[in-house]
Amino acid sequence: MSTHSGTDLGSGSVGKLLFSLALPTITSQIVNMLYNLVDRVYIGHMQPVETVGKLALTGVGVCLPIIMVISAFAALLAMGGAPRASIEEGRGNSGEAERIMGNCFAMLVIVSLVLTVVFRVFARPMLMTFGASENTIGYALEYMQIYALGTAFVEITLGMNAFITAQGFTTVSMKTVLIGAILNTILDPIFIFGLDLGVRGAALATILSQAVSMIWVLRFLLGKNTKWRLRRELLRPKAKVVLPCLALGMSPFIMQSTESLIAVCFNASLYRYGGDIAVGAMTVLTSIMQFAMMPLQGLTQGAQPIVSYNYGARNAQRVRAAFRCLLRACVTYSLLLGALVQLFPRMFILMFNSSPELVEYASWALRIYMAATGIFGVQIACQQTFVALGNAKTSLFLAVLRKIILLIPLIYILPHFFADKAFAVFLAEPVADVLAVLTTSTMFAFQFKRSMAETGKTSGTVRKNRNRSIRAVPDFLLAEEKNRTLQKRCPV
Repeated sequence: MSTHSGTDLGSGSVGKLLFSLALPTITSQIVNMLYNLVDRVYIGHMQPVETVGKLALTGVGVCLPIIMVISAFAALLAMGGAPRASIEEGRGNSGEAERIMGNCFAMLVIVSLVLTVVFRVFARPMLMTFGASENTIGYALEYMQIYALGTAFVEITLGMNAFITAQGFTTVSMKTVLIGAILNTILDPIFIFGLDLGVRGAALATILSQAVSMIWVLRFLLGKNTKWRLRRELLRPKAKVVLPCLALGMSPFIMQSTESLIAVCFNASLYRYGGDIAVGAMTVLTSIMQFAMMPLQGLTQGAQPIVSYNYGARNAQRVRAAFRCLLRACVTYSLLLGALVQLFPRMFILMFNSSPELVEYASWALRIYMAATGIFGVQIACQQTFVALGNAKTSLFLAVLRKIILLIPLIYILPHFFADKAFAVFLAEPVADVLAVLTTSTMFAFQFKRSMAETGKTSGTVRKNRNRSIRAVPDFLLAEEKNRTLQKRCPV
């Protein structure tokens, strides 16, 4: 199998192939994170840093759960629709791939309008729920009221860029986020300091940058170079097209949206035990964690097509080789990251704020919060390999286990066992990580071995392996294939 760029997933060096696929994804994800990261860096240095900068940074941090929800809805349609379109393209049905993309675009527009109204009307009570105080709510509202106006830009950019990547145009999709991030970096200091717009300037710079990225995406998908083109006649949403996309996208949606719930729990508990300084530190810690995890996500996304293709081709040896390569890369990176955090925590904190009080507080908190980072590479490598093998349910369970079943209860339980309550809240993260890694690695050891054994048994005989191989295929795809077969045999 080859992508449009000529990549052969079934042969060649697995290591070279993995990194060639992962590099554009890693670059795109890191650059995309720069939107909010750059905003926080500039906002954290608003003068005077000890008062305005610190409170403004905390206020913008409180907006993060809402921003995560916006991204989660984009993932719901993008990560559900783009694979569906690729499947149809693989079947030689480019028209259906275009229909899926058009329907997803229409749904992104509808979702954007609804979210804009909701976040504009209910911004204040939502932000107070997410941990804003009377000292920080003003800054949070200033940022969110403007950012909400650009919801459509964010949804369409993130959502439709996935369809560019799915066609194999990884360079184009990388340029999408690169253009926006560079423009945001340029506009931020102009609006925040030059025009003295403060927090509002940061939000305005972000949505204008996203608008430019959206124009870039739409121009490409309406142009001659794209394989799938946006067509007016394909924009009307149909249930039979949209619902399967939503089914496939539900897993990443839940994974991303739960981050908002976790942020609420962390901010509420930390404000109770540590006040604004603790919530501000959590804002910095979350930013560092998100940015640091980008390479891991890029590596897993680079490995997924290799694992999936060779699993479907019943090449168990190549599947094992791909997983081993992925695991080594993820663990190496996470160990290096964990070491840097423990040795040089202030280096990471100073990127966001130079207030001596916040730097001192956040430095010890970061060491606790990311204490288990070194083993997290095992978690993400195994969890995403479950997805690649068609076992999305297990992957979703593991994500829910770590975040909902373990982390959230620990945030409230651990403070009862420690004198330093804020310390106990930060400790919840590494404790949940250790328990999740142990559970994930145990489940993976058994299920991966079984999957490879089944693959080995069925590699020789097509007739025998048919019933087993379809297990990796979603039910709705099987139903569609059966319908096509019946129509061919009994045309109406």
